[in-house]
Amino acid sequence: MSLLVIDWFLLIEKLVLIAIIVFASLGIALYTTFAERKVAAVLQDRPGPNRAGPFGLLQPFADGLKLIMKEEIIPNTSNKVLFVLGPILAMTAALMTCAVIPWSSHVELFGRNIELQVADINIGILYIFGVVSLGVYGIMIGGWASNNKFSLMAALRGASQAISYELAMGLSLIAVLMISGSLSLRTIVEQQMTQGGMWNVVYQPLGFLIFFICAMAECNRTPFDLPEAENELNFGYHQEYSSMKLGFYLFAEYVNMIMSSAVMACIFFGGYDIPFLDESTLAPNLAALLGVLALLVKIVIFIFIFMWIRWTIPRFRYDQLMNLGWKTLIPLALLNMLATGAVILWRQG
Repeated sequence: MSLLVIDWFLLIEKLVLIAIIVFASLGIALYTTFAERKVAAVLQDRPGPNRAGPFGLLQPFADGLKLIMKEEIIPNTSNKVLFVLGPILAMTAALMTCAVIPWSSHVELFGRNIELQVADINIGILYIFGVVSLGVYGIMIGGWASNNKFSLMAALRGASQAISYELAMGLSLIAVLMISGSLSLRTIVEQQMTQGGMWNVVYQPLGFLIFFICAMAECNRTPFDLPEAENELNFGYHQEYSSMKLGFYLFAEYVNMIMSSAVMACIFFGGYDIPFLDESTLAPNLAALLGVLALLVKIVIFIFIFMWIRWTIPRFRYDQLMNLGWKTLIPLALLNMLATGAVILWRQG
Protein backbone atom coordinates (compact mmCIF):
# COMPACT_ATOMS: atom_id res chain seq x y z
CA MET A 1 0.00 0.00 0.00
CA SER A 2 2.81 2.40 0.85
CA LEU A 3 4.45 1.71 -2.50
CA LEU A 4 1.21 2.68 -4.24
CA VAL A 5 1.10 6.00 -2.35
CA ILE A 6 4.71 6.76 -3.27
CA ASP A 7 3.96 6.03 -6.94
CA TRP A 8 1.00 8.42 -6.87
CA PHE A 9 3.17 11.14 -5.32
CA LEU A 10 5.80 10.56 -8.00
CA LEU A 11 3.15 10.72 -10.74
CA ILE A 12 1.80 14.01 -9.39
CA GLU A 13 5.34 15.45 -9.17
CA LYS A 14 6.06 14.53 -12.79
CA LEU A 15 2.73 15.88 -14.07
CA VAL A 16 3.28 19.20 -12.28
CA LEU A 17 6.85 19.37 -13.59
CA ILE A 18 5.67 18.61 -17.14
CA ALA A 19 3.01 21.33 -16.93
CA ILE A 20 5.52 23.89 -15.63
CA ILE A 21 8.09 23.06 -18.33
CA VAL A 22 5.54 23.06 -21.17
CA PHE A 23 3.92 26.37 -20.17
CA ALA A 24 7.32 27.95 -19.47
CA SER A 25 8.58 26.80 -22.88
CA LEU A 26 5.51 28.22 -24.62
CA GLY A 27 5.86 31.49 -22.69
CA ILE A 28 9.54 31.80 -23.56
CA ALA A 29 8.75 30.96 -27.21
CA LEU A 30 6.04 33.63 -27.20
CA TYR A 31 8.48 36.32 -26.11
CA THR A 32 11.25 34.92 -28.29
CA THR A 33 9.19 36.14 -31.26
CA PHE A 34 9.18 39.61 -29.67
CA ALA A 35 12.93 39.41 -28.99
CA GLU A 36 13.55 38.35 -32.60
CA ARG A 37 11.83 41.47 -33.90
CA LYS A 38 13.62 43.71 -31.42
CA VAL A 39 17.05 42.24 -32.25
CA ALA A 40 16.33 42.68 -35.96
CA ALA A 41 15.27 46.27 -35.29
CA VAL A 42 18.47 47.09 -33.41
CA LEU A 43 20.65 45.54 -36.14
CA GLN A 44 18.72 47.48 -38.80
CA ASP A 45 18.65 50.76 -36.84
CA ARG A 46 14.88 51.01 -36.33
CA PRO A 47 12.61 50.90 -33.25
CA GLY A 48 10.78 47.61 -33.84
CA PRO A 49 7.37 46.85 -32.29
CA ASN A 50 6.55 49.54 -29.71
CA ARG A 51 2.79 50.18 -29.89
CA ALA A 52 1.10 47.26 -28.11
CA GLY A 53 1.59 47.90 -24.41
CA PRO A 54 4.54 49.63 -22.70
CA PHE A 55 7.68 49.26 -24.84
CA GLY A 56 5.68 46.94 -27.10
CA LEU A 57 5.69 44.14 -24.49
CA LEU A 58 2.15 43.07 -25.37
CA GLN A 59 2.98 42.58 -29.05
CA PRO A 60 3.31 38.76 -28.76
CA PHE A 61 -0.21 38.56 -27.30
CA ALA A 62 -1.51 40.79 -30.11
CA ASP A 63 0.11 38.49 -32.67
CA GLY A 64 -1.32 35.41 -30.95
CA LEU A 65 -4.81 36.93 -30.83
CA LYS A 66 -4.54 37.80 -34.51
CA LEU A 67 -3.70 34.17 -35.38
CA ILE A 68 -6.53 32.81 -33.21
CA MET A 69 -9.11 35.14 -34.80
CA LYS A 70 -8.09 34.42 -38.38
CA GLU A 71 -10.31 32.20 -40.49
CA GLU A 72 -9.48 28.48 -40.55
CA ILE A 73 -8.92 27.56 -44.19
CA ILE A 74 -8.47 23.97 -45.39
CA PRO A 75 -7.96 23.62 -49.18
CA ASN A 76 -10.61 21.53 -50.92
CA THR A 77 -8.02 19.38 -52.69
CA SER A 78 -5.93 18.69 -49.60
CA ASN A 79 -5.81 15.53 -47.51
CA LYS A 80 -7.77 17.02 -44.64
CA VAL A 81 -6.74 14.56 -41.90
CA LEU A 82 -3.02 14.82 -42.65
CA PHE A 83 -3.35 18.57 -43.24
CA VAL A 84 -4.48 18.97 -39.62
CA LEU A 85 -2.06 16.34 -38.30
CA GLY A 86 1.08 18.01 -39.73
CA PRO A 87 1.28 21.07 -37.42
CA ILE A 88 0.14 19.01 -34.41
CA LEU A 89 2.99 16.54 -34.97
CA ALA A 90 5.53 19.35 -35.44
CA MET A 91 4.49 21.06 -32.21
CA THR A 92 4.27 17.83 -30.20
CA ALA A 93 7.73 16.67 -31.31
CA ALA A 94 9.19 20.07 -30.39
CA LEU A 95 7.76 19.93 -26.86
CA MET A 96 8.69 16.27 -26.26
CA THR A 97 12.39 17.15 -26.36
CA CYS A 98 12.20 18.84 -22.96
CA ALA A 99 11.46 15.55 -21.19
CA VAL A 100 15.11 14.49 -20.79
CA ILE A 101 16.71 17.90 -20.21
CA PRO A 102 18.00 18.33 -16.61
CA TRP A 103 16.91 21.85 -15.69
CA SER A 104 18.77 21.80 -12.38
CA SER A 105 19.56 19.61 -9.38
CA HIS A 106 16.83 18.43 -7.00
CA VAL A 107 14.69 20.53 -4.69
CA GLU A 108 13.47 19.50 -1.24
CA LEU A 109 9.73 19.98 -0.74
CA PHE A 110 7.42 18.31 1.81
CA GLY A 111 10.22 16.02 2.89
CA ARG A 112 10.83 14.71 -0.64
CA ASN A 113 13.72 15.17 -3.07
CA ILE A 114 12.18 16.23 -6.38
CA GLU A 115 14.42 15.98 -9.44
CA LEU A 116 13.99 18.87 -11.88
CA GLN A 117 13.98 16.50 -14.83
CA VAL A 118 10.97 14.67 -16.22
CA ALA A 119 12.87 11.47 -17.08
CA ASP A 120 16.54 10.68 -16.49
CA ILE A 121 16.86 7.86 -19.00
CA ASN A 122 20.23 6.34 -19.84
CA ILE A 123 19.72 6.97 -23.56
CA GLY A 124 18.70 10.62 -23.30
CA ILE A 125 20.65 11.77 -26.35
CA LEU A 126 19.24 8.97 -28.50
CA TYR A 127 15.76 9.96 -27.32
CA ILE A 128 16.38 13.55 -28.45
CA PHE A 129 17.55 12.39 -31.88
CA GLY A 130 14.48 10.19 -32.23
CA VAL A 131 12.07 12.97 -31.29
CA VAL A 132 13.82 15.50 -33.54
CA SER A 133 13.49 13.05 -36.42
CA LEU A 134 9.73 12.90 -35.79
CA GLY A 135 9.54 16.66 -36.30
CA VAL A 136 10.57 16.16 -39.92
CA TYR A 137 7.39 14.14 -40.46
CA GLY A 138 5.37 17.18 -39.42
CA ILE A 139 7.03 19.16 -42.21
CA MET A 140 6.69 16.37 -44.78
CA ILE A 141 3.06 15.60 -43.96
CA GLY A 142 2.07 19.28 -44.00
CA GLY A 143 3.80 19.93 -47.31
CA TRP A 144 2.43 16.83 -49.02
CA ALA A 145 -1.12 17.07 -47.63
CA SER A 146 -1.45 20.67 -48.86
CA ASN A 147 -1.56 19.44 -52.48
CA ASN A 148 0.55 22.43 -53.49
CA LYS A 149 3.68 21.96 -55.57
CA PHE A 150 5.58 24.71 -53.75
CA SER A 151 4.70 23.26 -50.34
CA LEU A 152 5.72 19.77 -51.47
CA MET A 153 9.06 21.04 -52.84
CA ALA A 154 9.73 22.86 -49.56
CA ALA A 155 8.87 19.72 -47.56
CA LEU A 156 11.29 17.66 -49.67
CA ARG A 157 13.97 20.26 -49.03
CA GLY A 158 13.29 20.12 -45.30
CA ALA A 159 13.52 16.33 -45.20
CA SER A 160 16.74 16.12 -47.21
CA GLN A 161 18.26 18.93 -45.16
CA ALA A 162 17.41 17.15 -41.89
CA ILE A 163 18.89 13.86 -43.13
CA SER A 164 22.08 15.58 -44.25
CA TYR A 165 22.72 17.52 -41.05
CA GLU A 166 21.58 14.90 -38.54
CA LEU A 167 24.48 12.71 -39.70
CA ALA A 168 27.08 15.37 -38.93
CA MET A 169 25.32 16.25 -35.67
CA GLY A 170 25.36 12.64 -34.51
CA LEU A 171 29.01 12.17 -35.44
CA SER A 172 29.99 15.34 -33.57
CA LEU A 173 28.31 13.96 -30.44
CA ILE A 174 30.10 10.60 -30.61
CA ALA A 175 33.35 12.31 -29.60
CA VAL A 176 31.63 13.78 -26.52
CA LEU A 177 30.17 10.38 -25.65
CA MET A 178 33.62 8.82 -25.90
CA ILE A 179 34.79 11.26 -23.22
CA SER A 180 31.75 10.99 -20.94
CA GLY A 181 30.95 7.30 -21.47
CA SER A 182 27.22 7.95 -21.03
CA LEU A 183 24.15 8.90 -23.09
CA SER A 184 22.38 10.43 -20.07
CA LEU A 185 22.25 14.22 -20.16
CA ARG A 186 22.30 14.49 -16.36
CA THR A 187 25.41 12.29 -16.17
CA ILE A 188 27.12 14.42 -18.82
CA VAL A 189 26.27 17.61 -16.89
CA GLU A 190 27.43 16.20 -13.55
CA GLN A 191 30.74 15.05 -15.07
CA GLN A 192 31.41 18.60 -16.26
CA MET A 193 30.68 19.86 -12.76
CA THR A 194 33.12 17.45 -11.12
CA GLN A 195 36.06 17.26 -13.54
CA GLY A 196 37.79 20.39 -12.33
CA GLY A 197 35.22 22.80 -13.72
CA MET A 198 36.18 22.13 -17.34
CA TRP A 199 33.23 22.11 -19.72
CA ASN A 200 33.17 19.79 -22.74
CA VAL A 201 33.53 22.72 -25.11
CA VAL A 202 37.15 23.00 -23.90
CA TYR A 203 37.84 19.41 -25.01
CA GLN A 204 35.59 19.47 -28.08
CA PRO A 205 35.61 22.96 -29.66
CA LEU A 206 35.31 21.55 -33.20
CA GLY A 207 32.56 19.17 -32.10
CA PHE A 208 30.62 22.09 -30.61
CA LEU A 209 31.01 24.19 -33.76
CA ILE A 210 29.73 21.34 -35.94
CA PHE A 211 26.83 20.69 -33.56
CA PHE A 212 25.90 24.38 -33.49
CA ILE A 213 25.84 24.66 -37.29
CA CYS A 214 23.76 21.48 -37.55
CA ALA A 215 21.37 22.77 -34.87
CA MET A 216 20.71 25.87 -36.98
CA ALA A 217 19.99 23.64 -39.97
CA GLU A 218 17.70 21.39 -37.90
CA CYS A 219 15.74 24.43 -36.70
CA ASN A 220 15.48 25.79 -40.28
CA ARG A 221 17.15 29.01 -39.19
CA THR A 222 18.91 31.39 -41.56
CA PRO A 223 21.21 30.76 -43.40
CA PHE A 224 19.66 27.26 -43.56
CA ASP A 225 15.98 28.22 -43.97
CA LEU A 226 15.68 26.68 -47.44
CA PRO A 227 12.32 25.00 -46.64
CA GLU A 228 10.88 28.49 -46.04
CA ALA A 229 12.61 30.31 -48.90
CA GLU A 230 9.98 32.98 -49.54
CA ASN A 231 11.63 34.35 -52.68
CA GLU A 232 11.75 30.86 -54.26
CA LEU A 233 8.85 28.88 -52.77
CA ASN A 234 6.39 31.63 -51.80
CA PHE A 235 5.87 30.71 -48.14
CA GLY A 236 7.42 27.27 -47.91
CA TYR A 237 5.80 24.10 -46.60
CA HIS A 238 3.15 25.97 -44.57
CA GLN A 239 1.98 28.12 -47.47
CA GLU A 240 -1.60 26.82 -47.35
CA TYR A 241 -1.92 27.09 -43.57
CA SER A 242 -3.73 29.80 -41.63
CA SER A 243 -4.86 30.63 -38.11
CA MET A 244 -3.45 28.49 -35.28
CA LYS A 245 -2.29 25.66 -37.57
CA LEU A 246 0.16 28.17 -39.02
CA GLY A 247 0.85 29.36 -35.47
CA PHE A 248 1.79 25.81 -34.44
CA TYR A 249 4.37 25.59 -37.21
CA LEU A 250 5.84 28.99 -36.34
CA PHE A 251 5.83 28.23 -32.60
CA ALA A 252 7.43 24.83 -33.17
CA GLU A 253 10.41 26.53 -34.80
CA TYR A 254 10.98 28.71 -31.75
CA VAL A 255 10.45 25.86 -29.30
CA ASN A 256 12.98 23.81 -31.29
CA MET A 257 15.43 26.70 -31.06
CA ILE A 258 14.95 26.89 -27.26
CA MET A 259 15.39 23.13 -26.82
CA SER A 260 18.44 23.04 -29.12
CA SER A 261 19.99 25.79 -27.00
CA ALA A 262 19.24 23.80 -23.84
CA VAL A 263 20.80 20.64 -25.29
CA MET A 264 23.94 22.52 -26.38
CA ALA A 265 24.20 24.11 -22.94
CA CYS A 266 23.93 20.70 -21.25
CA ILE A 267 26.34 18.83 -23.51
CA PHE A 268 29.03 21.44 -24.04
CA PHE A 269 28.61 24.19 -21.42
CA GLY A 270 27.90 22.38 -18.17
CA GLY A 271 24.11 22.70 -18.21
CA TYR A 272 23.02 24.18 -14.88
CA ASP A 273 26.63 24.43 -13.66
CA ILE A 274 27.59 27.90 -12.40
CA PRO A 275 31.21 28.82 -13.20
CA PHE A 276 33.53 29.40 -10.22
CA LEU A 277 30.88 28.34 -7.69
CA ASP A 278 30.77 25.14 -5.66
CA GLU A 279 27.05 24.33 -5.58
CA SER A 280 27.57 21.68 -2.88
CA THR A 281 28.20 24.45 -0.33
CA LEU A 282 24.72 25.94 -0.89
CA ALA A 283 21.33 24.85 0.42
CA PRO A 284 19.71 22.39 -2.01
CA ASN A 285 16.77 24.64 -2.95
CA LEU A 286 19.01 27.68 -3.45
CA ALA A 287 21.43 25.64 -5.56
CA ALA A 288 18.51 24.35 -7.67
CA LEU A 289 17.14 27.87 -8.22
CA LEU A 290 20.55 29.25 -9.19
CA GLY A 291 21.06 26.24 -11.47
CA VAL A 292 17.80 26.94 -13.32
CA LEU A 293 18.79 30.60 -13.73
CA ALA A 294 22.26 29.61 -14.98
CA LEU A 295 20.80 27.27 -17.60
CA LEU A 296 18.27 29.91 -18.70
CA VAL A 297 21.07 32.48 -19.10
CA LYS A 298 22.99 30.07 -21.34
CA ILE A 299 19.83 29.38 -23.37
CA VAL A 300 19.18 33.11 -23.82
CA ILE A 301 22.75 33.65 -25.02
CA PHE A 302 22.38 30.90 -27.63
CA ILE A 303 19.01 32.28 -28.76
CA PHE A 304 20.56 35.72 -29.21
CA ILE A 305 23.34 34.19 -31.33
CA PHE A 306 20.71 32.41 -33.45
CA MET A 307 18.96 35.74 -34.03
CA TRP A 308 22.16 37.64 -34.66
CA ILE A 309 23.20 35.17 -37.34
CA ARG A 310 19.74 35.28 -38.94
CA TRP A 311 19.84 39.02 -39.48
CA THR A 312 23.50 39.10 -40.51
CA ILE A 313 24.14 36.24 -42.96
CA PRO A 314 22.20 35.73 -46.22
CA ARG A 315 20.51 32.44 -47.10
CA PHE A 316 22.61 29.72 -48.76
CA ARG A 317 21.80 28.34 -52.16
CA TYR A 318 20.54 24.77 -52.04
CA ASP A 319 23.69 23.32 -53.61
CA GLN A 320 25.81 25.23 -51.05
CA LEU A 321 23.64 23.81 -48.26
CA MET A 322 24.17 20.22 -49.43
CA ASN A 323 27.88 20.70 -50.10
CA LEU A 324 28.45 22.10 -46.61
CA GLY A 325 26.63 19.19 -44.99
CA TRP A 326 28.05 16.28 -46.99
CA LYS A 327 31.49 17.51 -48.08
CA THR A 328 32.57 19.62 -45.10
CA LEU A 329 30.73 18.92 -41.85
CA ILE A 330 30.56 15.11 -42.07
CA PRO A 331 34.30 14.70 -42.92
CA LEU A 332 35.23 17.16 -40.15
CA ALA A 333 33.03 15.29 -37.65
CA LEU A 334 34.66 11.98 -38.64
CA LEU A 335 38.16 13.45 -38.25
CA ASN A 336 37.21 14.91 -34.87
CA MET A 337 35.88 11.54 -33.73
CA LEU A 338 39.05 9.72 -34.86
CA ALA A 339 41.30 12.33 -33.23
CA THR A 340 39.36 12.05 -29.96
CA GLY A 341 39.68 8.26 -30.00
CA ALA A 342 43.42 8.51 -30.67
CA VAL A 343 43.91 10.92 -27.75
CA ILE A 344 41.92 8.67 -25.39
CA LEU A 345 43.96 5.61 -26.39
CA TRP A 346 47.22 7.56 -26.00
CA ARG A 347 46.25 8.67 -22.48
CA GLN A 348 45.24 5.17 -21.48
CA GLY A 349 48.45 3.69 -22.86
